[in-house]
Amino acid sequence: MHPLLGHPKVGASWEGYALEQALSVLRPAEAYFWAIHSTAELDLLFFTSGKRYGIEVKFSEALEMMHSMYTALQDLGLEHLCGIYPGEQNYPVHDRITIWLLQNVSDLPQLLKP
Repeated sequence: MHPLLGHPKVGASWEGYALEQALSVLRPAEAYFWAIHSTAELDLLFFTSGKRYGIEVKFSEALEMMHSMYTALQDLGLEHLCGIYPGEQNYPVHDRITIWLLQNVSDLPQLLKP
């Protein structure tokens, strides 16, 4: 294991990098962080062609649908939510939630097309 992977800030640093990559590919006019006090959050909320989309980023080997993802999907009326992680494959966890590899972030516009 690389020594940096054991650093307490590796998750936050990786998440910031992943968000930066997603923003550079998606280029939304506006981007937001969304949270409900102590119950749910969404790392990136953005609008494209009048529709709402979300991105949640996690530094985890496997990413499953989390309660906060479902809450964001329902409360915000998202067209689609994407969970970005450093794993090994893209896969759906719900009809409107897809887990997506950071290395495939350049393909996000096709996944989230209106």
